Amino acid sequence: MFQGFKDFILRGNVIELAVAVVVGSAFQQVVDKFVSSIVEPIINAAGSPETAGLGFSLRTDTAEMAQSTFINFSTIINALIVFVMTAAVVYFVFVLPMNKLAERRARGAEPEPEAISEDTALLREIRDALKANRG
Repeated sequence: MFQGFKDFILRGNVIELAVAVVVGSAFQQVVDKFVSSIVEPIINAAGSPETAGLGFSLRTDTAEMAQSTFINFSTIINALIVFVMTAAVVYFVFVLPMNKLAERRARGAEPEPEAISEDTALLREIRDALKANRG
């Protein structure tokens, strides 16, 4: 019972998925803070000072209308940066080393001996019988 569970857990895809979920959720806060404190101000600097970032307003009749219809590209860019950084960390810190470990394990395993055909087994029996008769 425990061996089956152990085999299931040690399967590569399950471990990679668990690691990705845990590390991705933990690392997301770090990336969010980095993006909001460093990247977002740089992106917002490209926009106009009266808006909240890089983008445009659909209607500029009043200031309130301009603010409520503002399409902000900086939030989309920030989300893409968070995704790429999180995926890169998960891949380079966990997935890549696990793949290398699995490759080393596969190289270290001895190949299974080939199955002996019936003809070869019969010839070996004849050889052994002839040796026994001589000696």
